[in-house]
Amino acid sequence: MRIQKLSAQAALASLRSGQAGLAAAEVERRLRGFGRNILEPVRRRPVVERFLRSFTHFFAVLLWLAAALALVAEGYEPGGGMGVLAVAIVAVIVINGLFSFWQDYKAERELASLARLLPQRVKVVRHGALAVCDATDIVPGDVIQLAEGDRVPADARVIDAQSLRINAAPVTGEAEAVFRDADPTDETDPLQASNLVLAGTSVVAGEGRAVVYATGAHTEFGRIAKLTQGDDRERSPLLAEIARVSRIIGVLAVVAGIALAALGLRAGLPPWQALVFGIGIIVANVPEGLLPTVTLALAIGARRMARRNVLIRHLPAVETLGSATVICTDKTGTLTLNRMRVKATQGPVNALAAVERHCHTLKRSDHGWLGDPMEVALVEHAGPGPLYPQVGEVPFDTERKRLSTLHSTPQGPVIYTKGAVETVLPLCSHCAEDTGAVFLDEDRRAAFLRKQEDMANRGLRVLALAWRRNPDADDPERGLTLAGLVGLEDPPRPEVPDAIAKARGAGIRVIMITGDHPHTALAIAREIGMVEGLEPEIVTGDRLRVMSEAHLMLALDAEDILFARIGADQKLRVVQALQRRGEIVAVTGDGVNDAPALKQGDIGIAMGLSGTDVAREAADMVLLDDNFASIVSAVEEGRAVFANIRKFMTYILASNVPELVPYLAFGLFGVPLPLTVIQILAVDLGTDMLPALALGAEPAHGGAMTMPPRSRRQGLLTAGLILRAYLLLGSFEAIAAMSGYFAVLSAGGWQWGQGLGRADPLYLQATTACLAAIVVAQAVNVFLCRREREPILDRTLPGNPRLWWAVAVEIGLILLIVYTPIGNRLFGTAPLPAWAWAAGVPAVAAMVVADEIRKRLARHDER
Repeated sequence: MRIQKLSAQAALASLRSGQAGLAAAEVERRLRGFGRNILEPVRRRPVVERFLRSFTHFFAVLLWLAAALALVAEGYEPGGGMGVLAVAIVAVIVINGLFSFWQDYKAERELASLARLLPQRVKVVRHGALAVCDATDIVPGDVIQLAEGDRVPADARVIDAQSLRINAAPVTGEAEAVFRDADPTDETDPLQASNLVLAGTSVVAGEGRAVVYATGAHTEFGRIAKLTQGDDRERSPLLAEIARVSRIIGVLAVVAGIALAALGLRAGLPPWQALVFGIGIIVANVPEGLLPTVTLALAIGARRMARRNVLIRHLPAVETLGSATVICTDKTGTLTLNRMRVKATQGPVNALAAVERHCHTLKRSDHGWLGDPMEVALVEHAGPGPLYPQVGEVPFDTERKRLSTLHSTPQGPVIYTKGAVETVLPLCSHCAEDTGAVFLDEDRRAAFLRKQEDMANRGLRVLALAWRRNPDADDPERGLTLAGLVGLEDPPRPEVPDAIAKARGAGIRVIMITGDHPHTALAIAREIGMVEGLEPEIVTGDRLRVMSEAHLMLALDAEDILFARIGADQKLRVVQALQRRGEIVAVTGDGVNDAPALKQGDIGIAMGLSGTDVAREAADMVLLDDNFASIVSAVEEGRAVFANIRKFMTYILASNVPELVPYLAFGLFGVPLPLTVIQILAVDLGTDMLPALALGAEPAHGGAMTMPPRSRRQGLLTAGLILRAYLLLGSFEAIAAMSGYFAVLSAGGWQWGQGLGRADPLYLQATTACLAAIVVAQAVNVFLCRREREPILDRTLPGNPRLWWAVAVEIGLILLIVYTPIGNRLFGTAPLPAWAWAAGVPAVAAMVVADEIRKRLARHDER
C-alpha cells in the first residue's frame, strides 16, 4: 500500500491515528515497537583495531623488520649507530601510520553529519493538544505541525496544507521549492509525490499538518544513510599503486638482503657482520622516504588546488582526480549559476511587467527579495514601476498550478494571475497586443501553444501571465486577458563551455546526471557543448529503472549521453556501471541524495556553497565556488602530481644503486664497508628529502591537458623508470661514489686486502668521500629528473625556485655532516680535503651526457 494514493482520512486510518493524534500510552507502545527516530550507526571495527592496522600493512611490517634487525645489530656491537637507525625507521612508521588512521577515522563523522540535519524539537498533536517533543520521540501515526522555517523530522503524509512549500534539495538535489498539498496522487516515487514531506527537508513557506508514516532508518533519509555507510569505496589508484610498488621493492629488498647475508657468511664474515650486511642491503633498497615524500607532495598539490577553489579532504584524491576518465556532474549550481532569469518572452513588455511586478508571494528585506528564486527573477525582470497594494489571494496548489493576487488600483480592483500554460490559457478570453486587448481566437491560441512548445524544447520553464480588471467576486479568474508567456532558465556559468572543451581535449568524458526535466537538461548540455550530436542518448529515471545491466552498459557506449529525473540510488547505479567499464569516475553532488554516489565514486566532489554537511563529509574534495570549471583546473593539478611522483621516484630510486654497491663490494670482495647504514639513512631521510619534495612541487607541464588520462594499467613503477633509475642514473652515481671512496683510500696508502678499523681516520674519510659523492651526484640528478624528455637546460629551469633552495640546503647538510663535530659523531664521517670532492665528478658528468642522449632519442621517437 502506498500512502500517497490514499485520502488524508484514509491515510490517518491506515496508521490507526486521527486528527487528534496519538495518546501518550500509544506513543510509548509504538516507541518500543518501532524504536526511536534516529539513524543507528553502522557497526565498524573497534577504533583500537583500526589504529593498529595502520601500522601493520606490508610496507610497515617490512620497516618493523628492518628496525628489529637494527636493534639486534646494536646488541652485537653497541654504539655502532644501529640503534639510531632503528629509532629513525620507527619514526617513519609512526608518521605514516597516524596519517592512514586519520583518513579512516573521518568516515565515522559521516553518520554524525546526517543526524545533525534532523531537527531536535518538533511540534506534534497528541491527544488533541499541541505539544513540543524531541524529534527522537516521533513515531508512525504522530500528527506533526509544520510552519515556515521548520525542518521535517520524519517521512510524513500531508493531511492539511495552506500554500505549503518545501525545500527538498537535501534529499532530491534540486534547489527549486516544491508545493505540497493533502490530495491523493498516483505518483509512486516518494521523492516526487506531491503529498509527502520527507525527513531532512524544510518548510520555506506556508503551513500544514502531516501524519508520520516512517521514522529513523525506515525513512528515505535513512535509506540514503544506509547506502552511504554500506558502500566501501576501493582505495584510490595512487594508494593501490604505492602499495604495489612497496610490495615489489620490499620483496626484492628482503630477498636480496637474506641472500647476500648468507653469501657473506659463506665468504667468512662473522655472524654480526653478515647481519649488518643483510640489514644494509634491505635499508639500501627500501626507499624509507617514499611514503612521507608522497604524502607531502600530495599536500603541496592540495594547497595548489585550494588556490583554484578546490578544498581537498582526502589527500590521495589529489592524484586520483588527475587520472579521472569520466566526470559525472550535477546541473544545478555546478554547470549553472543556480539563479533563475527570464530568457524569452512572448507578449507586450508593459503587460508582462505589470503581472510580474504584482503576482508573487515574496517578502522584502534589506538585502532584496526573499522567497522563490523564480518569482525573484520575474520581479527583477519587470523593473521599477507602480505597485498597488494586495487585498486578496487565490493561493497556488498542485492541482490548480497557478497563483492569483488581487490588488487595489485607482481604476478599481485588478487580479493578476501566473501559472502553467495549460491551466491559465483556458481561462483567458482575450490577449494583449501592442495596440490593446484583442479576442483570443483559435489561431492565436495555437500560436501561443507553439511558442510554449518552442520555449520548453529549449529547456525553459514556461509561465503564462494574465490579468483582469474588476474580476467577478464568485469566479475571479474567469475571463482573463493573457499578457503573454515568459520562459525562465537557470543560465550556464560563462566559464563552463571552455572547461568542457578543455576536459574533452584531455580525453575526459563529462556526463550530466540531474534530477531536472530532460528538456532542460538537454538544452543546457547543448548550450555548454557537452552534447554535440543530433540524437543524444537521454536516459530518464523511469527508463533506467527498467533497464538491465547489459542495456545500461550499451547505453553508456553512446558518444553523447545524459541522465535526467534521476534518483539517489540510480545515480549510484550509473557510477557503478561506469566503474565496471574500467573508468575512473569523479562524481559531483550537493544533497543528501548524492552522498552514496559521492562515496562510491573514485573521487567524490561536493559543493561548498550549496552542499549539505552529508555530501561534504562523504566527498574527497569540496568545490569552494560550486563551479565545474574549478574541477577541470584541479584535474590539471592532479595530473601534475602523478607526473611529479614519478619524477621523485626516479630521483629516490637512483640513489639506491650507489647505496647498494658498497655493500656488494663489502660482502663479495672483502673491502672495508664503503658506506654505513646510518649514512644511507642520512641520504634517504636527510639530504634527498627536500630535493624530492621540490620535484613534487613542479608546476603542471604545458601539455598536461592535451594528453588522455593515464590507463589504470599504467603504474608508477614502469620498466622505463626502473631502467633509467637503476641502470642509467644509479650506475653512474655508484661509479662516482666508489671513485671517491677508493681515491681517498689510495691517497692514504691503503692496500687491497688491508683491514681498517671503524674509528680509523682513513676509513672515516673514505666513507665520507663515498657519501659526499652520492649527495653531489643527487644534487645534479634532481635537475635531470625534472623532465623525462626535455633537456636539463630547458627554458622552464628557473620556474621552480624551490628546487634551487632544496639543492642549496642539500649541499649545506652534507657540509655540516662532513665538517662539523656533531655531524662527524652522528654519521661516522671526517673532514675531506678539497680534491676529494672532485673524484666523482667525471662519472657525474658522464651521467648527464648519457641521460641527455636518452632524452634526445626519446624526443626523436615521439616525432
